[in-house]
Amino acid sequence: MSKFINPFTDIGFKRIFGQEISKPVLIAFLNALLAGERNIVDVQYLDKEQPGELADDRSLIYDVYCKLENGDYIIVEMQNKSQPFFKNRSIYYISRSVSRQGEPGPEWRYDVKAVYMIALLNFKRDDISTEFRTDVALMDMRHKTLFSDRIRLIYLQLPYFTKELDDCETLFEKLIYVLKNMDVLQRMPWLAQDAVFQKLASIADVASLSKKERSDYDENLRAYRDTIAVMEGQYLEGMEKGEAKGRAEGEAKGRAEGEAKGRAEGRAEGEAKGRAEVARNLIKLGMPIKQIAQATGLSEEEVTALQQG
Repeated sequence: MSKFINPFTDIGFKRIFGQEISKPVLIAFLNALLAGERNIVDVQYLDKEQPGELADDRSLIYDVYCKLENGDYIIVEMQNKSQPFFKNRSIYYISRSVSRQGEPGPEWRYDVKAVYMIALLNFKRDDISTEFRTDVALMDMRHKTLFSDRIRLIYLQLPYFTKELDDCETLFEKLIYVLKNMDVLQRMPWLAQDAVFQKLASIADVASLSKKERSDYDENLRAYRDTIAVMEGQYLEGMEKGEAKGRAEGEAKGRAEGEAKGRAEGRAEGEAKGRAEVARNLIKLGMPIKQIAQATGLSEEEVTALQQG
């Protein structure tokens, strides 16, 4: 049994990021992610305001919706399975958080607060990028400058993060490493270096779960593993179908190329035999070798060989 909870499960993700006791971890993660941009002091969880229609499958999507001390909003979500129209879904998700800020009446002056959507993806989406981190904002296309900071999308494709423990230098890299490997770690690294890892070790320790929490977590872990198994099965099935299709197409192409090659070789052989027969007849008539070569397209050496044969 793993020592630490699996963060890719609904319960694991919420325990690490989505409860009052987890605030230090969430704040440390956000400040590490946005280092040089913001210094977040506090967050207010807004679980009751979470848009339910976008969380239709809790085995696939886990999110935390919170408000910062300056009024800005942050959505942190974990996805284990890719979805069709994923980028459009992200835009719709963040747009709803913007539109819900509108207040009725003429007094509201479109005081829109920034909304950050941070998506940790447990899969690759090459239509987003082929890198670990992708930052998206509204940009002036001509001058390549920031047009507005009210909308920000940050995608973290975890399979592209390949650093090992000794390679991690920044706090952000260390946190990502722990999230990726938490369910196989036997001890929490960097405990003596930063209090956030001490907090992580305490809230993510499976032994700290109550009997009810442990039962719920075990069921949640089973659902997660079932989801991953189905995804792997679909992937392998797709690979097998692709290989079968490739073999069939290759065999068909090979047959077609073989038939075409056979026909071409047959034509070439027939034409060569025809020229040789014409050359022999002209030799019998006593025509000079040079003229026979010009008439048949054979070389003078080939005509000479026919004459001697």
